[in-house]
Amino acid sequence: MLDRIEIKLRHIDGTLLPVYFDVYDNSLSRKWLPAFENILNSQLHLEKNYCFFGFPDGPRNLELLVSEINKTIAGINQGNIDYTIDDHFTVNNAVHMEFNEFAGKEILDINHDKFNKLHLYFEETQGTSGNMSEHYTKADPETRWYIRQLNLLCHETECYITSLTKKIRQPEWIRPSNVMCWLNAPRFVLDEEDYKLFGVDTIARDHGGVYVGVNKAVGKHHYEVFLDEGGDSRIDELTTTTLKPQTEAAGDFDIEWGQNTIDRWFMRDQLTNFRTWLIVNNFDPEDPSLTIGHPKIGQVDLQHSFSSTDFHQVLSILTQHLDVYSIRTSNAYAEYDYTWRDSKQLQVPLL
Repeated sequence: MLDRIEIKLRHIDGTLLPVYFDVYDNSLSRKWLPAFENILNSQLHLEKNYCFFGFPDGPRNLELLVSEINKTIAGINQGNIDYTIDDHFTVNNAVHMEFNEFAGKEILDINHDKFNKLHLYFEETQGTSGNMSEHYTKADPETRWYIRQLNLLCHETECYITSLTKKIRQPEWIRPSNVMCWLNAPRFVLDEEDYKLFGVDTIARDHGGVYVGVNKAVGKHHYEVFLDEGGDSRIDELTTTTLKPQTEAAGDFDIEWGQNTIDRWFMRDQLTNFRTWLIVNNFDPEDPSLTIGHPKIGQVDLQHSFSSTDFHQVLSILTQHLDVYSIRTSNAYAEYDYTWRDSKQLQVPLL
């Protein structure tokens, strides 16, 4: 163990809940921890509008999210960047009835085509790390903020809908998570030792597991594209134009609050189908440089933090504390005394 980190989560009444996680000693965490402490000591801005995913009873519900998507589209259309989005989102068109092979019937699900288009708007307006689009480079800070929101809101809304439908059908498999991202966080380069921590089997994450965040600047990763296409054999340009492995990381991290599904038959079948899909698309499922999955760097001490390891009890407590107030390591400390409602006001000047 390299360190024990304390995150204090804030209830709406101001009371604080300390949550503790232990940082593993591996090649990636030895790079990640100094980068993370540099973020804290530099007082970088934590993106609280992109922080708690898949909490079906949280305040950022579907009505709010589709409203934010439409505000984002309007902001881009008014941004004078030679790019217009002719689209509109509603609660009704964000979801649809779709046949589910596991349920054997039509169920309420994400309208993947709708959100694939939304993500494509982001790819076209921002470009990728090291190859930013002309639309993005000519945009003012406010329009750049809106462009970023296309990506963030796309992923957040998809996660929310997934958890909402699972709450109805399979509440034990709701997949809430923390996505901890800081604006302008410096990156470091991954090496061959780090790649060994990736792999298809790491797609299924542990309850309370801590993982280095996916580099969102490279578009969608292989598993996301596979899920979006429903296992269709060919990569569709509608789904993504930027499918790249991850070569860099930052001090960002994710915490998985869902239960591990690796031993469930549906996950085993899905990963088998994913491996087949990779081969059909000329990828080697065993190639670690594809950076598939989630490299684990730590684990939340659930018993010490929540006095329980039960998924439903932990979720109930977390749902009442969806606001990161402070983070402490052995060598760094930072406070975040604002909420997600302050995001645009605080973030635009930083872009």
